[in-house]
Amino acid sequence: MKILIIEDDRKIAAFVQKGLKEQGYVVDSCHDGIEGHALAANESYDVVLLDIMLPGRDGLSILRALREDKNTVPVILLTARSGIDERVEGLNMGADDYLPKPFYMEELIARIIAVSRRSSGEQLSVISCGPVSLNLITREVKRGDECLELTSREFNLLELLMRSAGRVYSRTQLLEHVWGYDFDPQTNVVDVYIRRVRGKVDLPGGESLIETVRGVGYRFKAV
Repeated sequence: MKILIIEDDRKIAAFVQKGLKEQGYVVDSCHDGIEGHALAANESYDVVLLDIMLPGRDGLSILRALREDKNTVPVILLTARSGIDERVEGLNMGADDYLPKPFYMEELIARIIAVSRRSSGEQLSVISCGPVSLNLITREVKRGDECLELTSREFNLLELLMRSAGRVYSRTQLLEHVWGYDFDPQTNVVDVYIRRVRGKVDLPGGESLIETVRGVGYRFKAV
């Protein structure tokens, strides 16, 4: 999951970014409204965490512009104000949720999962494809009744492939969504992680659940 933080308090932004990265998320951050709107409007994010009070351009103005442009990226408003008016206004403009400061990281992560699940039309917190199931809340992966131990990066790679089983992702797309920054085009990091995930989700000697599409990339086998 790729997340954008638009927050002018650099300490809060750094704290949230660190906490989300520890959970395996890909995170960008900026500290003023003009840059924030440009990123949200022109880049692809799964969730935007948007402070209301920003220099350059306020959060509600950014939200209004995104919705007027038919940009449906899930937005969680962050606000230090105790008044209800701005929160109601933001929700009426199309915000998906709001979170007053200060907040706990556990609650923020739960809200991120909830709004991203709603936006994708998912009603459950568990993705299942064939014998493999993936719990988005507990980050538990099972093959049948067997629990599998995956690193955060391996989990995110598997989640992306399972969310769109049957869809082919190029190595460049996988790098962008799972690693979130530019690599040398010749890097083999994707192939290395695909082998690791296969070694954990596939049965020994069995056919792999993650198919290689020669010359294109990889896909999780649609069931």
